[in-house]
Amino acid sequence: MTPNTTPRAAKTTPTSHVAPADPTAPPSAQVPLPAPYAPVGRIPVTEVFPVIEDGRWPAKAVPDEVFPIRATVFREGHDRFGATAVLVRPDGSDGPSARMYEVGIGLDRYEARLAADAPGDWGIRVEGWSDPYGTWAHDAGVKVPAGVDVALMLEEGARVMERAAAVPGRDAADTEVLRAAATALRDESASPADRLAAGLAGEVMAVLDRLPLRDHVSPSATYPLQVDRRRALAGSWYEIFPRSLGAHRDEQGNWHSGTLQTAAQRLDRIAAMGFDVLYLTPVSPIGTTNRKGRNNTLNARPDDPGSPYGIGSPDGGHDAINPELGTFEDFDALVMRARELGMEVALDLALQCSPDHPWVTEHPEWFTVLADGSIAYAENPPKKYQDIYPLNFDNDPEGIYQAILQVVRTWISHGVTIFRVDNPHTKPLPFWQRLIRQVRADNPEVLFLAEAFTRPAMMRTLAKIGFHQSYTYFAWRNTKQELTEYLVELSQETAHILRPTFWPTTHDILTPFMTNGKVPAFKLRAVLAATMSPSWGIYSGYELAESVPRPGFEEQIDNEKYEFKQRDFGAARVNGIEDLLTRLNAARRAHPALQQLRDVWFHATSDESLIAYSKRVDAAHSATGKDDVVLTIVNLDPYGAREGEVYLNLEQLGLPGWVDGSRPVLRVTDELTGDTYEWSGQNYVRLDPFAGRVAHVFSVEPL
Repeated sequence: MTPNTTPRAAKTTPTSHVAPADPTAPPSAQVPLPAPYAPVGRIPVTEVFPVIEDGRWPAKAVPDEVFPIRATVFREGHDRFGATAVLVRPDGSDGPSARMYEVGIGLDRYEARLAADAPGDWGIRVEGWSDPYGTWAHDAGVKVPAGVDVALMLEEGARVMERAAAVPGRDAADTEVLRAAATALRDESASPADRLAAGLAGEVMAVLDRLPLRDHVSPSATYPLQVDRRRALAGSWYEIFPRSLGAHRDEQGNWHSGTLQTAAQRLDRIAAMGFDVLYLTPVSPIGTTNRKGRNNTLNARPDDPGSPYGIGSPDGGHDAINPELGTFEDFDALVMRARELGMEVALDLALQCSPDHPWVTEHPEWFTVLADGSIAYAENPPKKYQDIYPLNFDNDPEGIYQAILQVVRTWISHGVTIFRVDNPHTKPLPFWQRLIRQVRADNPEVLFLAEAFTRPAMMRTLAKIGFHQSYTYFAWRNTKQELTEYLVELSQETAHILRPTFWPTTHDILTPFMTNGKVPAFKLRAVLAATMSPSWGIYSGYELAESVPRPGFEEQIDNEKYEFKQRDFGAARVNGIEDLLTRLNAARRAHPALQQLRDVWFHATSDESLIAYSKRVDAAHSATGKDDVVLTIVNLDPYGAREGEVYLNLEQLGLPGWVDGSRPVLRVTDELTGDTYEWSGQNYVRLDPFAGRVAHVFSVEPL
């Protein structure tokens, strides 16, 4: 969406900021020109937020997601002024709007909170305006009590009321309030003090707060806002390797792959835990040249299935199904079964090729050929991937783009609605920007998740240019300070750019915290991920607390990337993790507060291993029609019980700041156990992971 701008002066404006120069002169000899003329508004509006690089890319939101709009607004002199935030609908009409209020006292920084009501390409505009009522109220409030210009000030007030009553769109009841105030201001039988009080009445102020009288309205530019469907913000992911669901050994000890059919037969357990996104690792044919064996060895045994990321064989490439898994008919049936169970299907999009991929022979120019004539395989030191060739996007970029676009369209036609993109930061950003833009134009329901654990600048820019969701550093944030600082960053500083997904582990990541902390670590990290981020996920086997690392690496030994995994999920019911996951996802579905990112508040605790935070959604955006508040307290120590005091900020929990916090003022109900307590502003907690309690997830109600 191209941002609208204030019309420029009717003079020719150079398209370049550098004057034409003698072509033989060096660049340093070119003379800079002033920036194009852009008039400031009568009531200046500057520094609008959320805006990404002056509207170069759209800010992000989803329907009913309340987000802040801020701007710096000021004026000359002493007259009063105001500001209004406006959302512009995709058809160009004005949508929801709200008066803005000062949040940086003395800094002229104003804020309002709004929410779009449907997906599409929206806009954000801020309007500064002169406030005749505010100016009169201030002046009259000083002069009339002092006996200065009394009659004049009261008549001025009556005229302001009459003007305000005539503002288009004002309802009949509010119009009558203003007309009555005008009459009272002119009532010479009343005292000046009473007449003034009628003009300054709270009822009058409330009417003009809802729809103010505005002079000299000065709009900012309209900045782009991309509103995606709600799954772009909130969802619970479960990752599977389809070949492992149903994999088994025969009597001779030989492995037989699971199939798409056997995977579909095992989706009920996943759905019963409340997951709503089923994420499949690649299901395309796997090459045999340089196929990796178990634990990433170079010598694959006959029954080693190879890495599904080594895509391509004589059976086809990225747009084909591995024959060992089945057919497209089987894939379609799995997608249908997932939908019947309330899950949509996400598929890994891994843009690399096995040496046996058809593209290697059909388009050798798409790869990097070394001096010895060999094709360069992928590396991420110290890791080496001899079984895959990375594409070289500098060689025939248009041919590569069209081929990959066709791959994406193929999977969309078979029901894939989300692509988890493997290592997008190793491909050119213009490629992703173009691809996602085209897919969004054709299929706006399709989402892209960036699996990029890399530098912040790259991660944020991938989000800016189109990725709907992003992996994060959550797996490596373990202490109270680390978690607090990171969530403040994600919720307050970058929520309009980057939507996080929290994964405690992945098939590639097993941190020392998880390795050493065992079952308690898996439990507490699940609670943190599910309650801190509106989008979170686990990798199959999480329920079993699989935590043995491959020596020297932060990943599991006997990694499923290189072999079949036959799991007995009955153990998950013994260790309690499966039940915990089910209760967490149930809480997420029941509470809109857990499905949003932007409103989170941390509460003090007396023990640094206890972290407490709350999330809140106001009544207007809650399915229950009342404020929805969830307070989570987690023991960050997987090795033992922790106890201490939790000091609640009652105002952030929906209670007025003056409420006496020394007596019970809240009823809290634990979503994990059903236990109910009456709490005050200071409360004792004890969380013992070896007694089965790593956290409280409280729904909160005032008493």
